[in-house]
Amino acid sequence: MPNILLVEDNEMNRDMLSRRLIRKGFDVEMAVDGQHGIDLAKSRQPDLILMDMSLPVVDGWNATRALKADPETRHIPVIALTAHAMTSDRDRAFEAGCDDFDTKPVEWSRLLEKIGALLGRGGGVRSAAD
Repeated sequence: MPNILLVEDNEMNRDMLSRRLIRKGFDVEMAVDGQHGIDLAKSRQPDLILMDMSLPVVDGWNATRALKADPETRHIPVIALTAHAMTSDRDRAFEAGCDDFDTKPVEWSRLLEKIGALLGRGGGVRSAAD
């Protein structure tokens, strides 16, 4: 069962995303700030990270940079999640080292496709909204 680290400070977003991911068969770890996300990524070595970019302590941009600069965690795919949908925000996420980018509110089927692609499952993740 793939392990996903969800780094999200908003309790409602954390709850909604974690419940949906668990229903799809993922094991979900959660962090509420960027530093906690870095620490969990190093200790748990998740298969994928969903990273909110507007986080307390260490923001998602700097947390991703730190993870991608560390040989122990640079291989872990990171999907940026942000309410900022400007092209410059997308570019900034890729410059920070994110492997993909998605906007909030999350379109569940699109996010599942991105997770599946990064985990090498392609169409293996069902995209039915639940």
